[in-house]
Amino acid sequence: MDNLHWIQTWYLSQCDGHWEHNFGIVIETLDNPGWRVKIELTDTSVSLADRPWVWNETSETDWYGYKIENGVFDGSGDPHKLDHLLEIFRSLVA
Repeated sequence: MDNLHWIQTWYLSQCDGHWEHNFGIVIETLDNPGWRVKIELTDTSVSLADRPWVWNETSETDWYGYKIENGVFDGSGDPHKLDHLLEIFRSLVA
């Protein structure tokens, strides 16, 4: 299963009539340019310990990073890293 299909399935599995009204997933663009992915884990079966920024930058156009803070996965990456950010989240919760 590809990462986009997986995150859609994961999201749907969290929707219980309450969670989706208070929490969720945000995927947005950055102006440098790039992607930001925020996934809230509150009231899910996933419990991840806080983790400071994990950063990987090989050039101004090849970079990504993520952190986990207060039950939120927060990842950013260059325009080619959206799938990679979803893969990182998937690997952390699988």
